[in-house]
Amino acid sequence: MRLAKYLAHAGIASRRKAETLIAEGRIKVNGEPVLEQGFMIKPGDQVEFDGQYLHSEAKIYILLNKPAGYLSTVLDPQGRPTVIELLGDIAERIYPVGRLDFDTEGLLLLSNDGDFNNKMIHPRYQIGKKYQAWVEGRIENHSLRQLEQGVNLDDGPTSPAKVRVLQRKSDMTLLELEIHEGRKRQVKRMCLAVGHKVINLKRSSFAFLDLQGVDSGKYRHLTMNEIEQLMSLAANVNTNEINRRV
Repeated sequence: MRLAKYLAHAGIASRRKAETLIAEGRIKVNGEPVLEQGFMIKPGDQVEFDGQYLHSEAKIYILLNKPAGYLSTVLDPQGRPTVIELLGDIAERIYPVGRLDFDTEGLLLLSNDGDFNNKMIHPRYQIGKKYQAWVEGRIENHSLRQLEQGVNLDDGPTSPAKVRVLQRKSDMTLLELEIHEGRKRQVKRMCLAVGHKVINLKRSSFAFLDLQGVDSGKYRHLTMNEIEQLMSLAANVNTNEINRRV
C-alpha cells in the first residue's frame, strides 16, 4: 500500500493532504523520514506522524445536517465554530467531504476514509448535489436557461445544471439547482452571474442521500448499503470514462 493511502486509511488526512505531510518530512517509517510519494508500506512497518505511531482506524461515514454559522473544517485558527464540534461523541479523526460555506446549511458528509472522500468530491466522478437557493428578485426563463446551459465565472465556465423554480414571491424566488462540480461558492456565483444574489442557501441532497429524519445540527451514520452505492456511482463513471477512451 502506498504511504499516502496508508495515512488516509489511518485517518490522518485526505490522500492529497497526506502527500503534503510526506513532502514536509513529518512522516517516518521504521524510524526513518520518508519523502518519496510512492513509498510502499509493507506488513509490519511502523509508521509515525509527528512522533506518534499510527494505527489504522475503523472507517466512519457521517451524514450531517449542517446549520449556518459553522465552518466545514477540522480546526479554525480564528476560533470560529466548526462542524467537528457537532460530532462531539466521535473519537476518531474525521474530515468534511468537500465543504459548505459558513452561512450555508444542509447535507454535509464527513469521513476518515481518504479514498471515499476523494471520489465524492472530485469532478470526474460526477456525483450530483442539489441545492435550494432563495435568490433576490423574480428570476426569468432566460436566466434559468443560462444556468442550465452553464455560465461563465472568473475560473471558467460551469457545466450544465438542472434548475427548476420551487416557489415565487414578489421580491424573491426559490430555486433548486443540481450540479456535479464543487467550486468555491459556486451556486452563489452562478446565481449572481445571471443577476440574482443568493439570500439563503441549503444543500438538500448528495447523490441519492437527503436530510429526511436528520434535524439541523444532528447527524447519522451512513449504512453499509449507502456507502457501497456511493462508491458504485463513482466506479461506474470511471468505467464509462475508460470505455470511451478505448
